Amino acid sequence: MLVLLTSGPMLLVTGCSDNRSAQQKALDESLTRAEQLREKGPWDKPAPPPTAAAASGAATGDAVTSDATVPTTGTFVVKVESSTGDYKIEVHRAWAPIGAERFYQLVKDGFYDECRYFRVMPDFMVQFGINGDPAVQSKWDLPVKDDAVIEHNRQGYVTFATSGPNSRTTQIFINLVDNFFLDGQGFAPFGKVIEGMSSVDAINSRHRESPDQGRITSEGNAYLNKDFPELDYVKKMTLESESAPSIDAGTMQKSPEEAP
Repeated sequence: MLVLLTSGPMLLVTGCSDNRSAQQKALDESLTRAEQLREKGPWDKPAPPPTAAAASGAATGDAVTSDATVPTTGTFVVKVESSTGDYKIEVHRAWAPIGAERFYQLVKDGFYDECRYFRVMPDFMVQFGINGDPAVQSKWDLPVKDDAVIEHNRQGYVTFATSGPNSRTTQIFINLVDNFFLDGQGFAPFGKVIEGMSSVDAINSRHRESPDQGRITSEGNAYLNKDFPELDYVKKMTLESESAPSIDAGTMQKSPEEAP
């Protein structure tokens, strides 16, 4: 399975640094496999549409975290002030309710502010979402469950990275081209760039995937500023507008404790 990083924290077993290293290795290996598949093609052809069962799973499936309810309708727009210029992401909760809610929480908390674009692969994707402060990263180091794949990974669409089933945390990626081959690997887009895609395309790809994600996680921006000072970055993310979701029993997901 591919590894593009999520908008939620990295999976972490408290007190176990080896676990983090193992997960990082899994993420890297996942991306490598995905790129190999992309080279073989047909990566530019849409995957089959999700089955009815898979689609309904996005609206009635498991909860995100242990005690959260998750809206499954409504949209919101996030303004991203970036070193390359501003852009806007429109999030559709119906596409991936759990991922959309995690992204919403992270934006509201200011998690993505000062985050570096640490993996930039031309004609593929831009990945970011490890906070520059290790303490903040640790705070959000809890995975959320998967969403069914409803939308395709089209150019400009935004998706959480994963290291396997139910492992999405904080890292996300923006597709620079149509990457439909990711659909069948479980990567569920939750939003799309609706303005300023040229700012995304302009992100510096000089270092590609050279920055060490383990060191970013443990040392934060201190490491990146020293060894990769040219990296572009998110200056600030803010919630610009929101259409309220329907608040009725049919549009909210329940936690395992609340579910009948």
